[in-house]
Amino acid sequence: MAKIRSGEDLNRLAAMYRQATEKAAKRILVCAGTGCVANGSLLVHAALKKAIEKTGVAVDLDYLLEHDVPNNATQLDKSGCRGFCQMGPLVLIEPHNFMYVHVRPEDAEEIIQESIIGDRCVERLTYMSSSGDKHYDREEDIPFYKKQHRQTLSNCGHMNPEDIREYIARDGYKGLARALTEYGPDQVVEEVLASGLRGLGGAGFPTGRKWQAVRQAAGDTKYVVCNGDEGDPGAFMDRSIMEGDPHKVLEGMIIAGYAVGAAEGYIYVRAEYPLAVERLTKAIQEAEEYGLLGDNILGTGFSFRLHINQGAGAFVCGESSALVASIEGKRGMPVPRPPRLAQKGLFGCPTLLNNVETFANVSFIMREGAQAFANLGTPTSHGTKAFALTGNVKNTGLIEVPMGTTLREVIFDIGGGIKDDREFKAVQIGGPSGACLTKEHLDLPLDFDSLKRAGAMMGSGGLVVMDERTCMVEVARFFMDFTQRESCGKCIPCREGTSRMLEILERIVGGEGTEEDLGLLEEIAHMVHDMSLCGLGQTAANPVLSTLKHFRDEYLAHVRDKRCPAGVCRALRRFEIDASKCRGCGRCARNCPVGAISGQIKQPFTIDPERCIRCGACIKQCAFHAIREVN
Repeated sequence: MAKIRSGEDLNRLAAMYRQATEKAAKRILVCAGTGCVANGSLLVHAALKKAIEKTGVAVDLDYLLEHDVPNNATQLDKSGCRGFCQMGPLVLIEPHNFMYVHVRPEDAEEIIQESIIGDRCVERLTYMSSSGDKHYDREEDIPFYKKQHRQTLSNCGHMNPEDIREYIARDGYKGLARALTEYGPDQVVEEVLASGLRGLGGAGFPTGRKWQAVRQAAGDTKYVVCNGDEGDPGAFMDRSIMEGDPHKVLEGMIIAGYAVGAAEGYIYVRAEYPLAVERLTKAIQEAEEYGLLGDNILGTGFSFRLHINQGAGAFVCGESSALVASIEGKRGMPVPRPPRLAQKGLFGCPTLLNNVETFANVSFIMREGAQAFANLGTPTSHGTKAFALTGNVKNTGLIEVPMGTTLREVIFDIGGGIKDDREFKAVQIGGPSGACLTKEHLDLPLDFDSLKRAGAMMGSGGLVVMDERTCMVEVARFFMDFTQRESCGKCIPCREGTSRMLEILERIVGGEGTEEDLGLLEEIAHMVHDMSLCGLGQTAANPVLSTLKHFRDEYLAHVRDKRCPAGVCRALRRFEIDASKCRGCGRCARNCPVGAISGQIKQPFTIDPERCIRCGACIKQCAFHAIREVN
C-alpha cells in the first residue's frame, strides 16, 4: 500500500473503503472484546464462518476491495467491546441491527439460516426484559443502550479494530488531516480550549490549559504520554477503547504532538491488558505503513513516533510522576511538585500527559469542531463520559452518557435497577480514590463540579452499585486494603496512615472495635488526606470518610452492639436455634466443625456462642429451618 501523502489521498481512500464495506448485503460482527473473548466469542466466530460457507461465501474487506461480490456473500468480522458485557458473547447482524446475546457456537447455523438467508430475527437469542415479558430485537431498542450517547465509543462494536482501513472508512484520521493542514499548533490548542474538554482520568483539569502549558514550555524536546494504566478495581473504560478503537487514541496523540511541539510519544499500558497491547501494537504498525505515523505525516513536514511501554500493574503508577519514572526504567514512585510535568517530565523534558479517554475525544473535536463537542454535557463539564457500571445492578457493562446525566438514570434506566429488585443502598464512584453516594444523591448530575460539591469525584469512571445486603464498613475496609497494598511507601503519612486505618477497620469488622476507634479513624483519615505526597494518599481516605458521614449508624452498630446490620461481617454473625422448630435430629451438631452445638436426640439443641466460628454450616444442614442468623 502506498503511503498517504496528503489530505486528498486520505479522503480518496476513505471513500474507496466505505464503498467496499457497503458491497456485502449482510454483515455479522462478533464482539471480540476481552469479556466476550473470555466467554467464547472466538469459537462463535469460527462456527459462524463454517456455517456461512455451507450456503454462501464469508468475505472480509480484502475480498470486498478486490472482487465483485456474489449475492450469497456475507461479511464476517470481529469487533471491539459493545459494552453489554454480562450478555456476551454478543453478535450484531447488519443491516437489520439484530442483536443476539449469550450466543454459543451451536447457534451459528440457525443464525445463518434465519437472519442471513431468511432476514428473520432469532427471537430466542435476543435480549429479554428482566420481567420476562418482552424481547428486544434491535440494539437501539434495548433499554441499556437507549439513554446512552456513544461518542467516544462510537466505533467500538461497529468495526474491526485490527484494520486501519475500517477506521479510515469511518472518517478516521480526518481530524488529524484538518489539524495539520488547516490549523497551526497554537490554533489546535485554542480549539481544544474552546471545546471545554477536561481530563477524563480523574480530577477534570482543563485539557487545553495543560496543552497550552506544554506548548509554551521552554525546550527543543517534548513528549506526549498516554496513561492507559487504569488500576481501579472494576474499571475497564480505557481498556475497552484501546481494544475496540486503538486508532482513535493514536490520532488524538498525534494531534497533541503537533499542538505542543513533540516528536515522540509513549502509551503506558498495564501488562494485564494483553489484548489492548496487541491491538495498539498492530495499530501503530499500520499507521506507520500508511504514513500517518513517522516522518513527514501527510506531506506537512511534521514527524511523530509512538512507543508502547508496559507497566507491571502498580496502582501508584497511575500518578503522573510515578508513571514517568516507570517509563524511564525507575521504580514507580511519585516526586514532589513543582516542577510539574509540563516543565520537567519524561527524561527531564516538558511532557503532556492525558489518559486514554481524553485523547480519544480529540479526533472528534478537530474533525467536527469545538462547538460540536461543547454542545453536549453541562455548561462546565462538556462532552460525554464512559463509565464501568458494575455491582448489584441488573445490567452491567461499559456505558457512555452525556455529562450531567443523573445517577438515577444510569442505575435505574440504563442499569435496569437493583438485582432481585432489592433496595438501592449506595454507589461507589471513582474507585479507591472516590466516595460512596447514597439515595439522597440519586438525582445528582454526573459532572465534575456536582460530584465535587457532594464530596465525591469522577475518577476514571468506575461505578459500583450496592444494595441493602452490603456492609458499608466492609466496603471501606476493602478499599483501604487495596490502597494500603498499592501504596509505594515513599511518604510516611500514606505508608503508615493507611496501615493504621486498615488495622482499625479490621478491628471493627472483627468485632473488637470501640467508639474511640471511630474518632481515631476519622482523625487519621484527615491527616493522610492533608499530608500525603501524591494523589493516591490524598484520596485514600475518601471511602472511609464518605461511609463514616453517610453510614455512621452502621459503624456504631459494629462497635456498640457488636452486630453487622447487613449480616456480612463473619465475626459479628450470631446464630440461634428455635426450640419450637428443632426436632432434635442432631444433624447440625454432627456437621459443626468445632463442636459448638450440643443437645440430646429428640430434644432441642443449643449453640455455644463462644465456641461458634460463625461459618453457617449448621443453617445449611438443618432440614427444618430451625436455625437462623440474628443481626
